[in-house]
Amino acid sequence: MTRLQLAGVSVELGGVPIVTECDLEVGDNERVGLVGPNGSGKSTLLRTVFRAVDPVAGRVALDGDDVRSLSQRQIARRAALVHQEPVTDFDFTVEDIVALGRAPWQGPFDRTGPADHDAVMNALARVNLLDYRSRQIGTLSGGEKQRVLVARAIAQDSPLLLLDEPTNHLDIHAALDLLELVRTLERTTLCVLHDLNFAASYCDRLYVLKAGRVVAGGPPADVLSPELVRDIFGVECTHLTHPTTGQLLLAFSPTPPRTPDPASGNVPLGEKMKSRVGQ
Repeated sequence: MTRLQLAGVSVELGGVPIVTECDLEVGDNERVGLVGPNGSGKSTLLRTVFRAVDPVAGRVALDGDDVRSLSQRQIARRAALVHQEPVTDFDFTVEDIVALGRAPWQGPFDRTGPADHDAVMNALARVNLLDYRSRQIGTLSGGEKQRVLVARAIAQDSPLLLLDEPTNHLDIHAALDLLELVRTLERTTLCVLHDLNFAASYCDRLYVLKAGRVVAGGPPADVLSPELVRDIFGVECTHLTHPTTGQLLLAFSPTPPRTPDPASGNVPLGEKMKSRVGQ
């Protein structure tokens, strides 16, 4: 079963093309990653799924249904978002934030019922924050806040999980802890990631974006070739094997500078300045 399908999706913001003719699929229980340089359109593509932005061309489908035919409530019942912006509201408790995940299943005048309360408590227990439920959200660390957002997504009980750079601003312990948690959820997942080693370790398949276009897709070991990493990210890449997990491990180094070619006039500015100083 295909949970999510994007076909020929193009997005413009203020008349500027951001995403162009993108195709991708996420199958049931797959963990799929979106990687690419800053500004390549990863987060924008993710936002088309829950209609924060509408494409100017193409189709976004959840379980075969065009999202344009679905209400926001219907979309929220199928897809839950964990965004990258930290939660800083001091007036809400952890339980308040997680309880927001139950909104798609409640009517406009419904009160929180026993089933909603159980879903919230179970979600907090899943992320090991049950004892934090009465804490003000602003008193938590960055990693703890991200776990609260994951708990909200769990309470939302949607089969598709969308994560927009969930490890952003987290230290290595908190980042690994969060990704391990997501792995245990066993939900269909589409995740925007900057760290290529995280992407290689936690995703079944990857799509690589450059300048708003999907340029590669497939298993991490196939997609993150040294040639592609050099072309897309501008660094040298060596494939290694992690000594503990046996998974793909990427080692990076700067791309060597190009050798000046005076005959072609292609001389770096620094070399030109040296030449002038020596005159």
